[in-house]
Amino acid sequence: EATRPDTNKVRPLPLASHWTAGDHKLSEDWGLHTQLKLIDEGHYLLPWFSHPRKERPELQPRIEKLAELKLPFVLLATQWESLLTNDPGYMGLPAEQNPNVVELDGKIKKAVSPFGPIEPWREVGRTWTDNAGMKQLQQLYPDPPLVMFLSNNEHGKLRWTQVETSKRYVNKYGKGKEEHFKRRVVADGWIERYRALQDGMREGLANETWKKNAIFVGYGAFGLEHFGRWGGWRNYSLCSPGRLDPNPLMWDGGSPSYYTHNWNPSTDFKTWSPQVEFQNDVFQQRLARQMNPNFWIELSIWDGYTGGTHIPAKPNDKRKYYESLGQTFTPERYRGFVQFGLWLMRPRAVREFRGWIHPWQDGKPYFMAIIAAVDLVHENPVLCEWWRKGELVPNRAHEHPYQVDIPEEYQDENRWFLLDANVNSQEYPWEMFWEVRVFAIALVRGQAPKRQWLVYAHSPLADRKDVELMIPDYGKITVDVSIGGSFYEVYETEKSVRAVAR
Repeated sequence: EATRPDTNKVRPLPLASHWTAGDHKLSEDWGLHTQLKLIDEGHYLLPWFSHPRKERPELQPRIEKLAELKLPFVLLATQWESLLTNDPGYMGLPAEQNPNVVELDGKIKKAVSPFGPIEPWREVGRTWTDNAGMKQLQQLYPDPPLVMFLSNNEHGKLRWTQVETSKRYVNKYGKGKEEHFKRRVVADGWIERYRALQDGMREGLANETWKKNAIFVGYGAFGLEHFGRWGGWRNYSLCSPGRLDPNPLMWDGGSPSYYTHNWNPSTDFKTWSPQVEFQNDVFQQRLARQMNPNFWIELSIWDGYTGGTHIPAKPNDKRKYYESLGQTFTPERYRGFVQFGLWLMRPRAVREFRGWIHPWQDGKPYFMAIIAAVDLVHENPVLCEWWRKGELVPNRAHEHPYQVDIPEEYQDENRWFLLDANVNSQEYPWEMFWEVRVFAIALVRGQAPKRQWLVYAHSPLADRKDVELMIPDYGKITVDVSIGGSFYEVYETEKSVRAVAR
C-alpha cells in the first residue's frame, strides 16, 4: 500500500506510523523492536526510526529484519536546513555567500533566506546522506521499496511579511510591492532551495535503488486548515493568484497537523476543531496533485496531551482542560476523532505525535486506538472497498463556517461535508465555540436510483441513540452514534440502512 499509486479511482489503504523514535531510555520501547512485533502480530505499520549520521550497530538485526520483509520505512529528522544556521561554517560566511537572511544593515540573522545562494543548500543535503551511518544502512538494506525522509520542517526562515527587512529582497525588488507579489517570490525562492537541498540528499546516497525510491516529506508541508478562519489567515500562507499552496512543488509530500493544540482553543467537540478545519483541505488535495501527481499526503495526529509518567503536564494541557469540564479523553474518544480525519482525507498514513521521551506504556493505549482504526480499513472488506473507491459527499446546504477573505478563484470549492444532524445546532453559520454533538460524513458510489452511501459518525462526548442524519440528495436516516465511531451503509434501492462497524 505504501508504494501503490494514489489515484481518485483506487486509493491506497492507510498505514500507522509515529514521530517518537525511541532514542531516549524512557521512550526506547517506541523503537523498531516494538514496531516489528506489532507488524508480526498483523498490524499495518509504516516503520520509522531516526535518520542515522553515524553507524548504529544496535540497529543491525532490526534493519536486517526490515530487509527480509522488504518493508518501506521512514527516517525521522530535525529540519535538514538547520545546519545552514547552526553550523558556524555557514553562519560565519560573508554576506554575499551566506544562506541566511542578510538584514538592511548587513547583519546576518539566524534564519534561512529564500534569496540567498543556492549551492549551500545542496551541500548541506549531501552531508545528511553521504556519511557512515547512511552507508551502513544502505549496505544492510540495499533494496527498499520506499524510503521516506521526513523533516520536522520548523526551522526559522524569512517570512513573506518580513521581506522588506532583507537587503537582498530590497536590492532586487525595492519596497512597496503588493502582498501577493511578496508571497509569490518568497514561495519561488523556497521551491528552488528546498529542491536543491533534496537533490543534494539524493546525490549523497551511494545506492541507486535508494536514489530511485526516496521521497522527501515535510511536517506541515500541505494544506491551509485555517483558510478563511480570520482576516489574517493569508499572513500564514504563501498563496498567490493561481497557486494556493507552493508546498507540492517544494516537497514530495506533506504531513499536516490534525491537532487539538494545547496552545489554542481547538477541541474535538466544537466548531473550532480539526474535524471542521480539515474540510478545508479536501479540495486542496486535488490542487496539490495537479501540481505534483505523486504527492504523499498523511496526517500528523496529536490530542494536545503534554504529560507522561516522568513529565508533569503543562498548565494548558488539553486533557487537563477536558477534565476541568468534567470530561475524560479516553482512547475510544481518540479513535472516533482520528477516524473522522481518516475518512475525510483518506491519507497515506496516520502519524501520531508524542514527546521524544514519552514512555511507550503511557502512549500505547492511544497509539493502539490509531492502529485499530487503520487495521479496520484493511480487515473489513466493506470498508476496504469504500476506502478505495468511495467519493466524499459535499453538503451544499451550508457553507463552511470559515468565510473571511476567501480568494475569488476558490469561492465555489466544496468545503463543507458535515452531514446535518438533528442533535447539532440548526442555526448557520456556526460560531467558533458552539458544541458539535455529532460529526458525520458520507461517501457515495453508483448512479441514481441505485446508489449506495457509507456514513461515518462519531459523538465525542456520549453515545447517542436515534440520531437523524441528512444525506444530501437522498434524505434522512436514523442511526445510533458511538463515541468511538459508527459506520453504516445506506442503499437507495431498498431505502435501508445497515450497520457495518462500531
